[in-house]
Amino acid sequence: MKVSIIVPVYNEEKTICKVLSRLQKLGKQDFSYEIIVVDDGSTDTSVLEIKKSKLQIPKLKVVSHRKNKGKGMAVRTGIKHATGDYVVIQDADLEYDPQDIPRLVKVLGVAGVDVVYGTRLDRLPNLRRDERVPLFLLHFFGNRFLSLVTSILYGQWITDMETCYKLFPRKALTNIRLEAKGFEFEPEITAKLLKKGFHIYEIPIKTNPRGYDDGKKLDTIRDGVRALWTLIKYRIYD
Repeated sequence: MKVSIIVPVYNEEKTICKVLSRLQKLGKQDFSYEIIVVDDGSTDTSVLEIKKSKLQIPKLKVVSHRKNKGKGMAVRTGIKHATGDYVVIQDADLEYDPQDIPRLVKVLGVAGVDVVYGTRLDRLPNLRRDERVPLFLLHFFGNRFLSLVTSILYGQWITDMETCYKLFPRKALTNIRLEAKGFEFEPEITAKLLKKGFHIYEIPIKTNPRGYDDGKKLDTIRDGVRALWTLIKYRIYD
């Protein structure tokens, strides 16, 4: 089995090399994998950092957008270049730990499991930095709400619809037309997988949340409204 790890990048000069290094250090697993980096029109030195990483990881696939098109478009570009049996998304910051990817893949051995999500929301948020408590709580309860809406609309209990770690078979996208350009990719892919009858199996993961000072790009209110509309739209339409 082969897994395509797609890494969308937009202005992540401080972390992209570390993330790629950690992915490379996954080493030999019970599955083979490829790493596909999609630079989404970065305006900082991310491209140079990616080139440095490619010297250390010769098999690294690198695709570039001339202009910033959004996370959804970057992931869609990565999927077009993927050759694996399964696809998983890895953010280019250090919020998610690549060591969790083998744990996601291992669950595929369970009977009937084809789609695995890494959930951060099966527990209370880890509020370690007092000055960011309001931010963390806003994201936590916003995601909780969207996950509840997903569960109600699509008939399967989901605790973390917005998680980055989504592992799904590439063949699941047959006859699925992805349209998302930005962060609404998360609800779109979830809605369309559920509508095709895939059961989403969740396992707990640990994350290191970051704030806007650290480079976070998600706008909780704006992108939350888009996510809600996306969930409703694809419940009604294909």
